Amino acid sequence: MNEHDSERIAGLLEADGYELAPEIDGADVVVLNTCCIREKADNKLYSALGNLKAAKNANPGMQIAVAGCLAQKDRELIRERAAHVDVVFGTHNVHRAVELLDHARQHGPIVEILTETAREDNETFASALPVRREHDHSAWVTIQIGCDNSCAFCIVPSVRGPEISRPFGELAAEVGQLAASGVTEITLLGQNVNSYGRDLTLQRRQTTDLTDDNWWCGTNWQQDRRARPLFADLLRAVGETPGIERVRFTSPHPKDMRTETFEVMAAVPAICEHLHLPLQSGSDKVLRAMQRGYTAERYLKRLNEARETIGDLAVTTDIIVGFPGETEADFEQTLEVAATARYDNAFTFIFSPRPGTAAAEREADFVPHEVAVERYERLRHVIQRSARMSNESRVGRIEEVTVEGPSKKDPTLLTGRTRRNTLVHFASPDTTIYLQPPLPVGSYAKVRITAASENHLAGELVETIAHQHKSRTRIPVAVA
Repeated sequence: MNEHDSERIAGLLEADGYELAPEIDGADVVVLNTCCIREKADNKLYSALGNLKAAKNANPGMQIAVAGCLAQKDRELIRERAAHVDVVFGTHNVHRAVELLDHARQHGPIVEILTETAREDNETFASALPVRREHDHSAWVTIQIGCDNSCAFCIVPSVRGPEISRPFGELAAEVGQLAASGVTEITLLGQNVNSYGRDLTLQRRQTTDLTDDNWWCGTNWQQDRRARPLFADLLRAVGETPGIERVRFTSPHPKDMRTETFEVMAAVPAICEHLHLPLQSGSDKVLRAMQRGYTAERYLKRLNEARETIGDLAVTTDIIVGFPGETEADFEQTLEVAATARYDNAFTFIFSPRPGTAAAEREADFVPHEVAVERYERLRHVIQRSARMSNESRVGRIEEVTVEGPSKKDPTLLTGRTRRNTLVHFASPDTTIYLQPPLPVGSYAKVRITAASENHLAGELVETIAHQHKSRTRIPVAVA
């Protein structure tokens, strides 16, 4: 979501006549779009601002803007610690980026953070803003902002606000426009995507005017008009959009996962066989303290249902180590759940207290850092073991990959991503006599997997695939 906001800011600047600068030193505007989920992000921001001070001294006309969640949280503190910053704006007024830079140029530094009461009326979603995407074949689509949960470790509700879903018809139209422009891969974004639309259905049930139901909630909802989430309906509609070949989403919440979502994932070919299902902890005691709303048993039951319903499913997760009050027994329960879940990958974090959250107030229960680090390493080994076993099971298979460009470590190799969201490195065809020119970014190919590690797969190109509105034409590659 943070990266998508960056695309929107860049799109606004380009629409106003700016061009991407090759180096910071020559830039007229530098925007730091921030995240405040972890303390490390705070430290990185102020370090970056310190480095930029010298650049601005050498180029006094340079403007520096700080946007995003940390700007929403710290507000005036950023200007106090870095007086050379020209503009500070929050998560709800991304659409004002150019206006604020113009204002600062004429009148001096400005801090603008929309209040919660003004947020809903002033929020401008991605469909109304220009976007500068890194790749033409893939796009993020924000389906909701904010979050109605109260996880004890999370600062998102206080910086993003309560949940607001975009109208169903608006999203369907945006995806249709993206497909018409050549986008083949969509990722749906939200703080809790599987609660999408619950607020819309509650609002529509309070009106007797049914003429706009399709726009707000989609055609399926009109059959029962119950107060319910609409994510499964939306997922099906996006996956059945002509021209869209892959659909992903992030992130769901385990307590809100529904059987109907798994059924749609299994039934619609465009929806990828990948589920990111955050665990956070395998201890019921810690999960209660985190205010997550599920137990480890319930989590595993949902995970098993997903695997039984969706063939060849890859599962990834988030886990926090060292949450306040976590004992060795609690952590061992997390290890047990992680081993049972057999994750394909995991984002693991050492607990980072965020001011304003319930967990940050439990300082007396903080786990010593050295203990948390030792637990983190033990968890990492469990995750790596299951990831390696999963990837090794792919050796010998032929995987469909979307080409993402040359490998950063070895430009003679191409990098692609499977439907299960696994990276694959394979030989670039421009190094052979068989295919010219090299495969472009966003193209599709069949790759035979020849080797595996815990982080990626390696393979050899078998054939390219021409995609056009669900019709696939295979082009064989000559083999010496």
